[in-house]
Amino acid sequence: MFAVIVNTLAIVAAVFIGLLLRKGLPERISENVIKALGLCTVIIGVQGAIKEDNILIMIISVVIGVTIGESIDADGRVNRFTDRLLRRGSSKVNSSKLTEAFITSCLIMNVGAMVIVGSLDAGLRADYTMLYTKSLLDFISGIMMTAAMGIGVLGSAIFTLLFQGGIVLLAEYLSPYLSDAIIREMSCNGCLLIFALGLNMLGLTKFKVINYLPTLVVAPMVLAAFDYFGFI
Repeated sequence: MFAVIVNTLAIVAAVFIGLLLRKGLPERISENVIKALGLCTVIIGVQGAIKEDNILIMIISVVIGVTIGESIDADGRVNRFTDRLLRRGSSKVNSSKLTEAFITSCLIMNVGAMVIVGSLDAGLRADYTMLYTKSLLDFISGIMMTAAMGIGVLGSAIFTLLFQGGIVLLAEYLSPYLSDAIIREMSCNGCLLIFALGLNMLGLTKFKVINYLPTLVVAPMVLAAFDYFGFI
């Protein structure tokens, strides 16, 4: 767990540095930094998504995932919850921007093979190399995202602690189920959502990315179904 705590503290430190930088950024520069990050996010999403070997699995996963997300109005629920918290705290922060910063940072920092494989290595073999590398990457990206998007990035530190920490603690039980194929599908579908986030940051689209999050759970199930029926 030590490496996970290091990763979490790296994000927290990055957020505080980013907030200090944010205070000195004129709004014009801040807006352009967000667009620059949007471009980088698009590239990250494309690079990950094109590794998909069976596009049909991705299509079915996304269709089912967004259907679930829209049915339960995941985006609306999360934004309403955030809005209630902000009103209770008398905050002037825009709830939609806070949520966008949280979801963007969580996906960028916690989607990909590095997260799952690194956490499994830490839990099974006490090999923290990959998580330490990720901590450095998260520290750098956390500063940039916070400077551009604000305090919402701090939420990704909590998510990182819970998500990565959970995999580390349960590594012995999860490893038989997290095959290379499943990790690849979760990573590819996650990168598709990151691509959508990048387009939103550029102001080109208004995807309700939260409604697409069930895709990450659906993808392994679709893969298992394809494997069971001999489609792959």
